[in-house]
Amino acid sequence: MSDELRAILTTLEKPLTFISKNNFSNIDKVKSLSGLVDDLTLKALSLPLSKDSIKVLESLKSSFSGYDELSDTDKKELIKRALHDVRGMMQGVVQEVPMETETSKPPRKKEPEDKEESSSQMSSKAVSRGDDLSEISIQYVKGVGPRIASLLKKKGIENIENALYYFPRKYEDRTTVKSMSKLIAGERETFMGEIMVSGRVRTRRGGMYQVVLSDGTAMVTLVWFKFSEKYLRAAYKKGASVILTGEVSFGYRDALQVVHPRPEDIEVIDSGEDLDHDNVHFNRIVPIYPLTEGIGQRRMRSIMKSVVDIYSPALESFLPEYVKKKRGLLGFSSALQRVHFPAQDDRVVDLADTDSVYHSLSHKTLAYSEFFLTELGLALKKRDVARLAGIAFSPTGELTSKLLSRLTFDLTAAQKRAVTEIENDMRSDRPMNRLLQGDVGSGKTIVAVLSILKAVECGYQAVFMAPTEILAEQHLASVLSYVKAMGMRVVFLKSGLGKSEKNTYYKALQSGEAQIAVGTHALLQEKVDFKNLGLVVIDEQHRFGVMQRAELMGKGANPDVLVMTATPIPRTLALTVYGDLDVSVLDELPPGRKEIKTKLYYDHKSSREKAYETVRKEIRKGRQAYVVYPMIEESENPDFKDLKYATQMAEELSNDVFPEYKVGLLHGRMKTEEKEAVMKRFISNHIQILVSTTVIEVGVDVSNASVIVVENAERFGLTQLHQLRGRIGRGEHDSICILLSGFKRSEDAEKRLSIMEETGDGFKIAEADLLIRGPGDFLGTKQSGLPQFMFANLIRDIRILGEAREDAFELVRADPDLLDYPGLLDEVLRKFSSVVELAAIS
Repeated sequence: MSDELRAILTTLEKPLTFISKNNFSNIDKVKSLSGLVDDLTLKALSLPLSKDSIKVLESLKSSFSGYDELSDTDKKELIKRALHDVRGMMQGVVQEVPMETETSKPPRKKEPEDKEESSSQMSSKAVSRGDDLSEISIQYVKGVGPRIASLLKKKGIENIENALYYFPRKYEDRTTVKSMSKLIAGERETFMGEIMVSGRVRTRRGGMYQVVLSDGTAMVTLVWFKFSEKYLRAAYKKGASVILTGEVSFGYRDALQVVHPRPEDIEVIDSGEDLDHDNVHFNRIVPIYPLTEGIGQRRMRSIMKSVVDIYSPALESFLPEYVKKKRGLLGFSSALQRVHFPAQDDRVVDLADTDSVYHSLSHKTLAYSEFFLTELGLALKKRDVARLAGIAFSPTGELTSKLLSRLTFDLTAAQKRAVTEIENDMRSDRPMNRLLQGDVGSGKTIVAVLSILKAVECGYQAVFMAPTEILAEQHLASVLSYVKAMGMRVVFLKSGLGKSEKNTYYKALQSGEAQIAVGTHALLQEKVDFKNLGLVVIDEQHRFGVMQRAELMGKGANPDVLVMTATPIPRTLALTVYGDLDVSVLDELPPGRKEIKTKLYYDHKSSREKAYETVRKEIRKGRQAYVVYPMIEESENPDFKDLKYATQMAEELSNDVFPEYKVGLLHGRMKTEEKEAVMKRFISNHIQILVSTTVIEVGVDVSNASVIVVENAERFGLTQLHQLRGRIGRGEHDSICILLSGFKRSEDAEKRLSIMEETGDGFKIAEADLLIRGPGDFLGTKQSGLPQFMFANLIRDIRILGEAREDAFELVRADPDLLDYPGLLDEVLRKFSSVVELAAIS
């Protein structure tokens, strides 16, 4: 196949894949698909082709001519068949059947089946491998029905596929249930007994609820001090038998007790149940599932047993056989069965423990499989970028040497290393796709400007885009100061510009008169066109959506891309979300930067006065201060009743606390001109104290500011607090960050504030923040493209992730088109299309 035909087919495949992902949720998002297919097939038909290829392409072209008039159902069928035929051509498996008829799936390289999976399949006639389990409603599983189905829907379980990927939260070892006489105080034990007494007991303090259990060898009392009597009486009736797990302790007169057992840890045994032959709830390692109100653990477990036994054989083992052997993995169906219902010889796995999961073959297989698909998607994405024809820059050094000679500081070793890495990428004839990450104040902007100048030296234009106007203006000021007297024109595009001004800038970019454009989302407007765009720099790129980044990159012919972030990326996320990018790290601060002291105070009168006195001392030295609040104005929400808010406090600080100084106010609801005016007055020291919200979190750079007070600090995220702290310490002055916190703090808030006191290292803070918040919340899943793992855990399973990445990238290097494993690509697109979809815009 010629490179030209492959490029056309790749371009055609991407919108079809995007439309079909997530059960065709994007079917209305791609406009003029029929026109695109018509253009691309026409281009392809102009090439020398085999008869079979011509037949497929002509069929494609005619099938899409009436696409816009089709129903959604017919559109989906057409796209499925088109994707099938396009991929068949790309893999060298050209279909001779016209588009209007059903076609068979591309052949999959047959993997030997696991013995366990084969036997499971033999026992089930309901499904076969490859069946679409997302099409089978959970309602039709034994023991479900409409009412239970509506409850399961609350937990995201609507179909069989949802259920199979709804995993236990922990396990209990019920292979042997201890008699009560052998229970050990201080241990977490599993035991069972009959309820002898269930009722409220009056005490001098008001009362408690007790359930007394006996198994004939001893007695154990379950005790609740805070309780709903109505619930407990209904749940635990005299004469019923229960099995439970809880921490046993000594109570009154050394009697054994369990205090406040959780409802989810107690199971009432049905009367007449044959415990000796029960292979679901007893005599085994038992899964404990997350529950929703209205479904008990035993019913949930029974439903899951039915689902797993009947439908798991339909799950195909997509991992290459050599990978399974290399890593000692099981077949996927077998592994999933054992994760839900461990085999007799399996050990109890602690799902919170890294080593416990890693050394369980079934659990490792599931985590590895999810990671492998993700990393395969990233490897394919990187492959696609490498195949694109990029710009081979040949920087002369004329402009960069001028700038370097004028700098009043030396670049750090990390900055020099990053500059070299970026230049090597720019000299390559493949598009650069690099992430520049560094802590607050590590000097990313100068690295970006030097890269921009290299592009300009070669006759190309460059773009520098930021998510907020304040940050964009900060970059504009930096660029202008660095390139002054170099004879370059820099334009600044933002919302709110007048029509005449905008048109002037558009013409300057279109004609090539302007070499550099700095701006916000305004750079994405359709009228913004470039004569010769060569480099795109995107700051805080995680704040932009996938399609926004695509629009900017589409304004040039595969321009080089440098994305920057001041939020250090923990290694786990660098291997997943940013796993297709080459990474440059600024891991040292410029010389002369002073360490910022951080103090944590509780919010009471004496602490507040200390904080205010610190501000006064700094201002007397000629310095300036920030005071940051979590909210702009008062809220009616009772959860926020104890919070201070910026508008009221700006007035109070100005009139009552600091009447001798000028206090300014800055927040996100102010008009652009108002914000600009306030910032200019603060930069020029006409304002000594700037009261603000988190609008100053990124990009504000005032070297004279040496103190920041963050009110209600318990309400801010860890990375957010670190970014706020980064607004000071940007000059040669000693700086101090004061965190004022309310007395009511959650456990996570306590951790965040302690870490802020302990370290100023952004990379350590990012790792800690990831542990506290989890990966999705850390990045904001929707924007980041972070796949939603069903079992794998980025923090717990880092070792498995490393192995999966190594194997996936090795496979794509050896077989770039996955010709030996065509089914793998289908699986990647089905499960993690959000990862691969980005290939279209890289």
